[in-house]
Amino acid sequence: MTRDSDFKRVVRARMAETGEGYAAARAALEQEAYDAALAEQRRVVDRFVRDGRLARVPAKRTVRAAVLLEVLSRFEPGRDYSEPEVNDVLRGVHEDVAYLRRELVNYHYLQRADGRYRTAAQAPIRSVVERQEIPDWEAHWLPGFLAGAFPRAQRTGRLGP
Repeated sequence: MTRDSDFKRVVRARMAETGEGYAAARAALEQEAYDAALAEQRRVVDRFVRDGRLARVPAKRTVRAAVLLEVLSRFEPGRDYSEPEVNDVLRGVHEDVAYLRRELVNYHYLQRADGRYRTAAQAPIRSVVERQEIPDWEAHWLPGFLAGAFPRAQRTGRLGP
């Protein structure tokens, strides 16, 4: 059975429990998933942030990806950045700008071409192995961020001003 069928079953169970229509039940469940992913993202990232900066870069890939999503929120979707501009943004987060820049590219959050950087045009398609190492928050937040759907106030995370 597909995941969509499983989700539909959960939606229908909520409909029976609450008396909501399909659209309302689905929206409520999606909001609950978003809220849970956000709470987990904040819990994980807060362990590494001191005074608006990264105290250290996490070694564990899942946690590092969560932190990199917070770092990514400091960039403007669709804007081209030179390497010095990327470094300036990253310097406000942590002193090892080369490592953060490389990891943002490796995780497909930033793309590099001809010495210019830009946020990815769309959320990366992850292999099964990669999905195990990426926090749930990515699927909930990244597509909207990359599409420029969030005002600046909603994009800023735990890091810096």
